Amino acid sequence: MLVISIQSQVVHGHVGNSAAVYPMQAEGVSVAAVPTTLLSNHPRYPSLRGRVLDAELVADLLVGVEERGLVERASVLVTGYLGSEANAHAIADFVARARRRNPKLAYLCDPVIGDDGKVYVAGGILDVVRKRLVPAASLVTPNQFELEQLAGVDVTDAASLLAASAALSAQGPSGVVATGCTLADTPEGQVETILCANGQASRFATVRLPIRPCGTGDLLSGLIAAHVAKGASVEAAVRAAVDGVFAVLVRTQAQGGEEMSLVPWPRD
Repeated sequence: MLVISIQSQVVHGHVGNSAAVYPMQAEGVSVAAVPTTLLSNHPRYPSLRGRVLDAELVADLLVGVEERGLVERASVLVTGYLGSEANAHAIADFVARARRRNPKLAYLCDPVIGDDGKVYVAGGILDVVRKRLVPAASLVTPNQFELEQLAGVDVTDAASLLAASAALSAQGPSGVVATGCTLADTPEGQVETILCANGQASRFATVRLPIRPCGTGDLLSGLIAAHVAKGASVEAAVRAAVDGVFAVLVRTQAQGGEEMSLVPWPRD
C-alpha cells in the first residue's frame, strides 16, 4: 500500500505533508512525500522562513518518483498546496502521466486555494486547479469556500451543495468531499464533512470545538487517502478520517497546544 503525496512541508507545525505523512504511516500505509515548499512554519506565525520550491526541482523529484517505479506501485496520489503556478503546471503534467501509466491509480485533489471567504493563492494556481487538476481527479476535497469558487455556486444548504458538487463531478471526479461545512440545516454547534456522489449526500457531523489549528484539511485528505489505499470504500474512508481528525482536535484542545497533537497517533 503506497500513497504519493505532493504537498507543502514545514519544519515546525503540521500542515501539508507535515500533517499527513505520519498519520498515513501510522495507519500502515507507505508514503512517497514530495514537497512543494520548504518553510519554517505556516503563515499564521509572525515570521516565515524558507520558500516555495522551484518548479524545476519539483518536476525533477517527480521524475525520480517515476524512475523508482512508484507510480506503478501506488494506490492513491494526493496533491495539496502547490506553491506557484509553475509548480501547479509541473504537478498537473505528472498527474496526467501517472494516470496513464497506472489507470488504477486513484487521484485525490485537495484544492487548497482559500478559506474564510478569501482566495490566498495566485490566480494562475486557481486556474490550473480548476482546468487541469479537478477534471483529472477521482475525488476532490474542497472546503465549503473552495467548493463555491470551483463550481461557481453559492453553497448555503444541502441542495446547493449537491448542485455545486454535481458541477465538479461533471468534469470527471466520481465524488466530492466538502469539508468544514455549515449549512442551513447543520445542527447548532456542529460542523460537517459531506461526501457527495451519484447525486446523494452522506453527512458526517462533529462538535465544533473552540480551537482551529492549521492543517486539519490536509490531515483529513491524507487519512481519506490512507483508508482508500487500504481498500476501504470512499464513504468508509471519509467516516474513519473524520473520526481521526476529531480525535486529534479533542486531544489538542485538552493539551492547549497551538498545533495539532498528532503524536501518538489516536488509533483504536
